[in-house]
Amino acid sequence: MEEKKKLSERVREEVNMVDLLTKLGYHGVKKGRNYFYNSPLRDEKTPSFSVHATKSVWKDWGDGSTGNVIDFGARMFGSVSKFFKELKNYYPELFNDNSPTLVKDGKQKKEQKEQEKEEAEIKVIGVKSLYSFPLLQYIKERRIPENIANQFCKEVTYELKGRTYYAIGFKNNSEGFALRNRYMKQATMPNDVTFINNGAKEMAVFEGFFDFLSYKTMYHNQGEPLRNYLILNSTSFFEKSLPLMQEHHRVHLFMDNDKTGDKCIAKALELDREKFIDQRALYKNHNDLNDFLKNFGNVQKPRHNQTL
Repeated sequence: MEEKKKLSERVREEVNMVDLLTKLGYHGVKKGRNYFYNSPLRDEKTPSFSVHATKSVWKDWGDGSTGNVIDFGARMFGSVSKFFKELKNYYPELFNDNSPTLVKDGKQKKEQKEQEKEEAEIKVIGVKSLYSFPLLQYIKERRIPENIANQFCKEVTYELKGRTYYAIGFKNNSEGFALRNRYMKQATMPNDVTFINNGAKEMAVFEGFFDFLSYKTMYHNQGEPLRNYLILNSTSFFEKSLPLMQEHHRVHLFMDNDKTGDKCIAKALELDREKFIDQRALYKNHNDLNDFLKNFGNVQKPRHNQTL
């Protein structure tokens, strides 16, 4: 019962009805904040079925019925369970509680190999400016301003095992993308780092692109130090990137507060304690820089097993 409740919450929060109706083959006409369709729930010739562009609430002006996306699905397919079964064909990520994550500290090697195999099968079929409501909402929840996200990210539509998905895409140096949405964390091949060269003598290094976007957000509307940026996109690229880091006079490391972050920092400090600077004191009670940004202003309990 609890799992079904959580799934219902995901569907209500993540499934945009305009997007869903498009996938189901219905195309509306936008009037103000609403889209109007010939009702999918009954036969009609004059469009009277309205859907809010972003809130996923609808009203059928022909019979007066109204509701949210789950109410619509239950009527459309006969029951909530049948709707969820159909929905899985279009939004499988909503039903995946074991979304792949970056392997850390040498663990879960089997899962890593499976993820790499899956990433090799990803085929990018479209790249555009960020548009889809679930992605924009996810960015907002991570407290990243939309203009900053749009400056560095794209909306990537891709195909995997015959299904089509979309995610926030962050391009790497080899023209691949780090992909992210609320329920998945993947990459297209070839996987690589992202180096942004501003002609600076100093560098800031981040594990993932949300930490980089958080850094840009923190300096939004104020003077930002002139630095080059290295986004690893995977900690597996840390040691390979050390020669590039060493070309800089100062290297500011914004790694995660975990064992992998500890190892990366230790490796860098072993090479040069003056060049490399551990910046994690800024967010010592948080998992990473984005976690710090999201919780800024809130009372945060100390992390008990943290090593700096």
